[in-house]
Amino acid sequence: MRILLSGAAGFLGSHLTDRLTADGHTVIGLDNFITGDPANLDQHKDDPAFTLMRQDVSLYIDVLEPLDYVMHFASPASPNPASPLGYPNLPIQTLKAGALGTLNMLGLAKAHKAKFLLASTSEVYGDPLVHPQPENYWGNCDPVGPRSVYDEAKRFAEALTMAYHNFHGVDTRIVRIFNTFGPRMRLDDGRVVPNFIQQALRGEPLTIYGDGLQTRSFCYVSDLVEGICRLMQSDFHEPVNIGNPNETSIREFAVLINELCGNPAGLLNRAAEGLGNDPQRRQPDITRAREVLGWEPQVCIKDGLLRTIEYMRKAIA
Repeated sequence: MRILLSGAAGFLGSHLTDRLTADGHTVIGLDNFITGDPANLDQHKDDPAFTLMRQDVSLYIDVLEPLDYVMHFASPASPNPASPLGYPNLPIQTLKAGALGTLNMLGLAKAHKAKFLLASTSEVYGDPLVHPQPENYWGNCDPVGPRSVYDEAKRFAEALTMAYHNFHGVDTRIVRIFNTFGPRMRLDDGRVVPNFIQQALRGEPLTIYGDGLQTRSFCYVSDLVEGICRLMQSDFHEPVNIGNPNETSIREFAVLINELCGNPAGLLNRAAEGLGNDPQRRQPDITRAREVLGWEPQVCIKDGLLRTIEYMRKAIA
């Protein structure tokens, strides 16, 4: 297939590009490099199956080649206000990527009679009152809070995708991505995995906000990509959670990273102020992914962390 992929130079987009080209597809990658890094795609510089275009998806997109699939992965994704790459510091760009970007990518899919896949997020569940979170849970989101620019952009993107499916007959898919980690995460994006690993490699105590009992479920990137590829090949149109259902507290996660890095510095607790509606629990119900896609994660968190630590050790050397 010929596939148009937005956000191709990002962490997830670059791994997806690797998989799609390895599977024999031709990929046209779009990225404006606000948070994406062209170096993530260096392995495709001489690859005839890959083309990279500098493009803001919130602006008009002109693709003359026939397209079989359109995949929309462009968006800032980090919730950390301390990072210049976090969506609290890119609020308008985040909203435009979710609203105008989705509209433009869906328009291309409609014009080319191509299939469409939206990269949504577990953030559509907000600070959930249901645990674990199934796809039929409507969420607990603050529409004007500090995380709203990302949460509401993705919720609108899902609604727009379903509207194009129901009204225009576009063949759509929606993946709700839970916390994912692996090589090529930006060191400065402010998310918990690169923050903890860098502190551990420098021999510093790992910073825990609050009591560290808030939970997350971490999925290794190769498992996520496998789930996305199975979804894109399916005929299922409702949202599908893709993530690791093994829940861990941030404190337990920090202790494991210190252990794997050989860091004796321990943990440092700080007040949780300023994090803004940080969800206290996050765990996917992956029943639908198991039943519809035959998918579940294969890489354990320890093995995934060892691979990520090795990448980041070289990146900061």
